[in-house]
Amino acid sequence: MQLAPGHNCDSARSRYPATVREVAAALAARYADFDHYNLKDPLDELLFIICSTKTAESSYRATFGQLKEAFPTPRALAEAPAEYIAKPIIAGGLSGKKSRSIRALLDAITARFGAPTLEPLRDMNDRDAEAFLTGLPEVGKKIARCVLLYALGRQVFPVDTHCWRIARRLGWVRRTQKDGHCAPRDADRLQARIPPELRFSLHVNLISLGREICTARTPHCAACPIDPWCRRIGTHAIPTKSTGSSAARFG
Repeated sequence: MQLAPGHNCDSARSRYPATVREVAAALAARYADFDHYNLKDPLDELLFIICSTKTAESSYRATFGQLKEAFPTPRALAEAPAEYIAKPIIAGGLSGKKSRSIRALLDAITARFGAPTLEPLRDMNDRDAEAFLTGLPEVGKKIARCVLLYALGRQVFPVDTHCWRIARRLGWVRRTQKDGHCAPRDADRLQARIPPELRFSLHVNLISLGREICTARTPHCAACPIDPWCRRIGTHAIPTKSTGSSAARFG
């Protein structure tokens, strides 16, 4: 059977939400692909993410800076006991847990590569690099894909809480878990729904939108740059003159 011209291209497009390019363009115009201070060195990016866990942005940026000041080189950090690592990051909270995670990560990385470095990931394909990262202590798909996206320039889509919440409200993906959290297979499903060339832009801009406007409890839909394309699934929007009492839509 001979396929009609353009069949493969049309089939590829059908995998993606009809609104994805309009949404991506509107968000890029609003937020300009702000990268949230993420880093180009893969080990630094991994440590930066560990420092950011359950910590406000202003605090974890300072915490990471203090960690780097106390241990200027990866080797110095790799040789430090967990209790020493905990001291410079105490202001960010959970310093005991985070320091033990850092210690375990560095031990595993050094055992694999012979040094505290993630530079060998640059020579791996996406699948192998992600498999290595998710095999490290405390590293799931979101963290692994952040390292791949920000530090290694790979076309992956980390699904953080903002990306997951907004994608569901847009109707791009359905939840599979009773409590609504993003399971690993959900992260894969949503990544597959995002065109590779838009994954960086949409990831960083959905985070910005989720922090400013599309918040978990009271999204400000009237001020949202992507409201024309949003189905507002499961939301309770703040009533305004433009939304009125019909602002909540459920699906």
